[in-house]
Amino acid sequence: MLHLAYQYTKADNRYDVTVREPTFIRIFPKVLYDEAHFNTHKAKETYRPFIDLITNDGYLVSVNKEIFSTNRLENFDLLIICNAKSDKNQPRDIGAFTEEESKIINKWVKDGGSLLLIADHHPFGLANKSLALTFGVEMGSGTVRDNSDSNKSEKGQLEFSRANGLLEEHPINQGYKANERIDKVITFNGQSLKGNQQTKSILKFGKSAMEIRPDSIWSVAGKNHISYAKPISVEGLSQAISIEYGKGKVVILGEAAMLTSQKLFGRRFGMDFPKSIGNRQFALNIMHWLTSNDYQTKIF
Repeated sequence: MLHLAYQYTKADNRYDVTVREPTFIRIFPKVLYDEAHFNTHKAKETYRPFIDLITNDGYLVSVNKEIFSTNRLENFDLLIICNAKSDKNQPRDIGAFTEEESKIINKWVKDGGSLLLIADHHPFGLANKSLALTFGVEMGSGTVRDNSDSNKSEKGQLEFSRANGLLEEHPINQGYKANERIDKVITFNGQSLKGNQQTKSILKFGKSAMEIRPDSIWSVAGKNHISYAKPISVEGLSQAISIEYGKGKVVILGEAAMLTSQKLFGRRFGMDFPKSIGNRQFALNIMHWLTSNDYQTKIF
């Protein structure tokens, strides 16, 4: 979805977040959901369906309202950061996190924590790129379009499926149980991600995927301005990447709507549209993979 539409987008509270067989029934992983960095998706607002879904699966979710520190993270198993950005009065390319915060998060993951970092289409890549780089992932920081592999029933959708070959062979797509296998994931524009030899792609862009990236950013009389370069191919790059980093794990997503359920002027999108997609299970599989290290013998 376009950045300007965020102010009109609401959570689809009719979406069924029931989990018939919760994964965690004895031990409950502790999740910290960030809201301290001008995040557009709040736990009680547009990301409520996702938060309710994982809560029903057995996760204990707390909301973060302060800058990251070693003491703040030490009692949590998983940190979720979704669409963090800089203050609106700052240039778009100012990072959402201080250098010290990025170092603290990186060390926390290396020591055994898990991170789900979600950064949508422009301008969120610019705000999150420095943190992603500490894990070896480059954010494209633009907006991706793909006219051939997108869902033809709706503009702005990107399809990653076993049928079109863009759904990678990955434990998250396979699931831990037979009924958790993913066949199709739909995303809504977003940005590209480029990993390295230590990363593993989950969702891969096809040959006709193009990204429109920021070219230059400047300020005049306190007002921010931006220009864009010509679209470039992002064939072979990813929109979802995983990393086993030290003792911990990381999943980075280049699109946010795929994990929640929203509505905009009566149009519903995300986990519930179309109903045949696997986004709901994809969200749960991501959480299971990120928290499998400490709990695998107890839940799988």
